[in-house]
Amino acid sequence: MNAPLPSTPPAQPPPKRWTYYVLAVAFLFVLMPFLFWRATWFGQPLTDREVGQALSGKSRPRDMQHALSQVEAEIRAGNPAARQWYPAILRLAASPVEQIRLTTAWVMGQDNQNADFHHALLQMLNDSDPMVARNAALSLVRFGDNSGHAQIVAMLRPYALTAPVAGTLRTRLKIGDVVNAGTLAAHIETPSGSREVRIIVPGTLSFWTVDDKSSVVANQPIAWIAPGEDMVWEALRALFLVGTSADLPDVERYTRPVEGMPAQIQKQAAFTAEAIRRRSTPSF
Repeated sequence: MNAPLPSTPPAQPPPKRWTYYVLAVAFLFVLMPFLFWRATWFGQPLTDREVGQALSGKSRPRDMQHALSQVEAEIRAGNPAARQWYPAILRLAASPVEQIRLTTAWVMGQDNQNADFHHALLQMLNDSDPMVARNAALSLVRFGDNSGHAQIVAMLRPYALTAPVAGTLRTRLKIGDVVNAGTLAAHIETPSGSREVRIIVPGTLSFWTVDDKSSVVANQPIAWIAPGEDMVWEALRALFLVGTSADLPDVERYTRPVEGMPAQIQKQAAFTAEAIRRRSTPSF
């Protein structure tokens, strides 16, 4: 369903400056926010009537995602008829369902000439769900807009899972477990009942900051989640275009072997670091 990812560039890029610009433009054209379900198959194509009904906001989330996916394909194909669905997409960008906001951020990134989409994505950088904000940040790169720079850099760093309420922590996961957004990590027992604690971003559970059956307070960090491979890959590709010299420590960490990360991450990190240094070096 997604456009094919470009092959990983060599760690030592060609010396000619124009080559970087060509690669940057090509990358900008195909950049896709990382969190859409790449293996999802939504079945047969929908009719215009079915798309309109799904995008009305009254359908099941999966049906809405099916319609959004079809519209995204039409946008990428350059079909002007896709514009008829733009008002509905903009409305769904404010959906109370996180998965729908996540998907609309992905879809809006496909038309990087639309001012309304650009404005909506800027608003989504402040979304309460960090995955929606990160998807918006990646889509903004396609607009040549680095407003989501902070969210992109955060994708390279561990994420603090916090306690939603005060109570007694009951952990469910062990160190080293690979997790996805929505994975149940723990419960917090309170006088009024048990409260679930779910993972917010995908990755690997690095460690618990408090022991099982310990007391915690609201908003206290209880665990750290190391970023997953897909997250690091997309962040590095985006920083190839919008990274600054201040990002080099975060980027260069991945030029060395990191547990759980494939060799292509090291190559992309080296390529990204080189692009940042080249941009940061004054030309005379």
